[in-house]
Amino acid sequence: MPRPLWAGAISFGLVTIPVKIVSATEDHDVHFHQVHLTDMGRVRTRKVCEIDGEVVSQDEIGKGYEVSKDETVAVTDEELEQMPLPTAKAIEIVAFVDGNMIDPVRISDSYYLAVDGQVAAKPYTLLRKALERSSKVAVAKFAWHGRERLGLLRIREGAIMLHSMKWPDEVRDPQELAPRAVEVGEEEIEQALQLADRMTIENLSGFRDEYRQALEDIIAAKADGKPLPSAADVEENKAGEVVDLMAALNASVKAAKESRGEDHEGEDATVHEMRPAKKTGRAAPAKKKAASSKSAAAKKTTARSTSAAKKSTGKKTAAKKRSAS
Repeated sequence: MPRPLWAGAISFGLVTIPVKIVSATEDHDVHFHQVHLTDMGRVRTRKVCEIDGEVVSQDEIGKGYEVSKDETVAVTDEELEQMPLPTAKAIEIVAFVDGNMIDPVRISDSYYLAVDGQVAAKPYTLLRKALERSSKVAVAKFAWHGRERLGLLRIREGAIMLHSMKWPDEVRDPQELAPRAVEVGEEEIEQALQLADRMTIENLSGFRDEYRQALEDIIAAKADGKPLPSAADVEENKAGEVVDLMAALNASVKAAKESRGEDHEGEDATVHEMRPAKKTGRAAPAKKKAASSKSAAAKKTTARSTSAAKKSTGKKTAAKKRSAS
């Protein structure tokens, strides 16, 4: 089991459930050190007191709140732990709601709640079964990392999960970011829905962090003294290029069908680029000149054909006269 991050209890009416908070996720990011490029020596962050200029150790560092420009009040960890707050050492359930009432934007970090001792097994199971049968989630309050937080309790594969949540006033209003009103046709909406239907999958287990894999390949190549992997050729849309939305949707639906091996006979939708019409001020004379040249050539050809025909007719007439005589 991962190292517990917090120990306390779930407060559920008169029921108390001792639990430990365990991270529900793992960090797979590639982490870099700051180094001196000339010799690869580590460059670390030194904690220096700005008054006396001395480097201080961790046990000499505490918390301080700046009341005013010239006054800072020190607050100890012991004082924070002894605050007269019901949620200081408890995850206090305050309400139950339907899960679809929770806006996903408010959900932050996720944790598992593990039982803390055998005495917690029965009340833990009681809360789990109550949440499962009611199909509801529990809203709770708890204090952690220097502040009171709002939390959400739900069940995942037999374990109780805790999601820390944003308070209502921490979510920005998106109205100022919304685009101006535009007209969208019903046919376009239907094609978008059809595309969403074709792209629907059962789960997300097949997705991988390709950026991390590419980064690890670069690090491995540099460590082994090998050439770096070349960047993949990625076709990007040119700036200022306008795409026919309906054609793009048709092509996307067609591609989705092909990826699933479905029949798409009779469909020939493609993406059409709608480019501004080019001015023809200079091109027009060239076209006229070309047309005139073609006309002149045609006249010369006709004249030569007529002359040749006349000569041939003359020869035939002369031959007939000589034959008659």
